Amino acid sequence: MTEHDLALFLVRVALGLTMAAHGANKFRSGLAGVAGWFDSMGMRPGALHARFAAGGEVLAGLFLAAGLLTSFAALGFVGLMTVAAVTVHLSKGFFILDEGWEYVFILGVTAVAIALLGPGGWSIDRAIGIDDDLDGWLGLAIAAGGGLAAAGGLLSVFYRPPTGK
Repeated sequence: MTEHDLALFLVRVALGLTMAAHGANKFRSGLAGVAGWFDSMGMRPGALHARFAAGGEVLAGLFLAAGLLTSFAALGFVGLMTVAAVTVHLSKGFFILDEGWEYVFILGVTAVAIALLGPGGWSIDRAIGIDDDLDGWLGLAIAAGGGLAAAGGLLSVFYRPPTGK
C-alpha cells in the first residue's frame, strides 16, 4: 500500500462518517420534527423526504467510508448536498457561519474528487476488483453527473418553495 492509498482512506473515512453521522442525527432527533422542517422549506411530503435524506446520508456515508461502490456513494453525496444547497443554503451566501453553502459544497466536491481518483487500495472496491472499473472519467460522470441529475429530478418534482423565498 502507498501513501496515496492511506490518504484516500483517511479522506473517505472522515467524509463518509461525517455524512453518516448527519443522517443518524436526523433519525436520533426524531423524523417527525425533521419532516416538519422539510415541509416548511417546501420539500413535500416532508415525511418521505426526511426518511430519504436520513437514510441516504447514512448509506452514502457508510458506503464511501468503506470504499464500496465508491462512485455511486459519491453520487449520493452530490445529490444530497445539491438538494441541501438549493433548499436551504444558496440564499444565505457562501459562509457556513451564516448558514451558507460552503459546507455542502466542500462535501460534494470532495466526494467527486474521490470518485475521480478511485477509492484507493484500502477499500472494498479494491478487494472485490472493481476499483479501476468505476473511477476516472466514468467516476466523475457517475458522481457529478448522476448526482446533479438526481437532485434536479427530485427538486423539479417535489420542491415547492414557500412564497416569499
